[in-house]
Amino acid sequence: MHFLWFILIGAIAGWLAGLITKGGGFGLLGNIVIGIVGAVIGGWLARTLNISVGGGTFGSLLVATGGAVVLLVLIGMLRGSR
Repeated sequence: MHFLWFILIGAIAGWLAGLITKGGGFGLLGNIVIGIVGAVIGGWLARTLNISVGGGTFGSLLVATGGAVVLLVLIGMLRGSR
């Protein structure tokens, strides 16, 4: 069941990050990948910067979305489109 939550949080985080960066959706699989990679980036950034957003589903979604936004901005900078 934990794995399903992980996938669902990843999909929602990727979708939200696409909306925030005005990139739109990336399809279900793309949103999941962006959200999961974003969760790793967001978790690392939160630990590095000593930021605590709390636990639970909302905290996980917030960290994953923040990391996914960072990921999409970096990808956009590398592509030269943002």
